[in-house]
Amino acid sequence: MVPEHVEDRGGASVEDSAVRSAVVEATGETGASGYPRYVGHGIVADIDPRTRTVEAVLVDGTELDYGLIATVAP
Repeated sequence: MVPEHVEDRGGASVEDSAVRSAVVEATGETGASGYPRYVGHGIVADIDPRTRTVEAVLVDGTELDYGLIATVAP
């Protein structure tokens, strides 16, 4: 999760700008969003595998606060 206001990372990677990160693994299930579900380290995310867009995410069972965005690292 990266604060939305972090527009120019000054050469820093997404991982260096993150306030929280996790490695997630596919569960084989489809989430409510219709995309594959991934879980790991307190994160539950529905991710579009074609565009690598996070379509839905819970962190420790709670939705993200406004101003935080979830991204998929390369």
